Amino acid sequence: MTFDPEQLGQSKTDLAEKLRELRKRAGLTGDRLARRCNMSQSQISKFETGKKTPKLVDVERILRALDAPPELITEVTALARIANTEWQDKRSSWRRGMEKRQTELASLESEATELRYFLPAMVTGLLATPEYIRASLSHTPGDPSKTITRKLERQAVLYDTTKTFTFLLTEQAIRWAVVPRSALAVQIDRLTSISHLPNIRMGVIPMGTVIPRGPMNTFTVYDDRLATVENFTGRMIFRDQRDISEYLAVFTSFERHALFGGEAREFLEQCAEHYR
Repeated sequence: MTFDPEQLGQSKTDLAEKLRELRKRAGLTGDRLARRCNMSQSQISKFETGKKTPKLVDVERILRALDAPPELITEVTALARIANTEWQDKRSSWRRGMEKRQTELASLESEATELRYFLPAMVTGLLATPEYIRASLSHTPGDPSKTITRKLERQAVLYDTTKTFTFLLTEQAIRWAVVPRSALAVQIDRLTSISHLPNIRMGVIPMGTVIPRGPMNTFTVYDDRLATVENFTGRMIFRDQRDISEYLAVFTSFERHALFGGEAREFLEQCAEHYR
């Protein structure tokens, strides 16, 4: 499926209007449709007014209750998938202020209990030293001081033992020279140190590991309810269960090839020593 950023914004409105139109065409009140779907009338109302975006499973239940024909089911479920996908372009984040993005990330991290990070290219801010963070923001406009502060504040979530974190890093991500050699050694030492926390699994995929699938994008999965995928120009947020399941499957496939525990720490220590 092709996603047009403008289409992503309009799709939520289109989906709400389509659901309302189909219900009226079937001659049902919101209350009667709700009973057929085993939902509340207020939930149906929120879906139809666009106040709440229904998940794909909700849309499928509604379409079954309306006895929709196959071609209509295909059309509306496709619309629902797009409505459950959000595009955030990087320039908009810059205009709003990068520190606001840090607040959004902190909120996602606070709500989740199991977090998975796939890092094929660079170290993520949760694991980064202040020098690494400052260097990684050097291409962004404006004064990065507030963003650096918020990134460092977010790192406190790593010590919340009610949460579990799995970080998968390729050797390239570990060795990518965002900072000079001596600072990179300190950054790698930090990875080793954090790997000792009881709620953190630090996985490393060495170069030369035979993996048929390429590491295309950095992505994060929050529990089994949301996935964010990053590229140079922005990020996509997926809330559809099928998309999230796909990213979980990709994560698991890479996880099988990673070093963990003592093996990962030994590998990290060798990398750090190389840069000292």
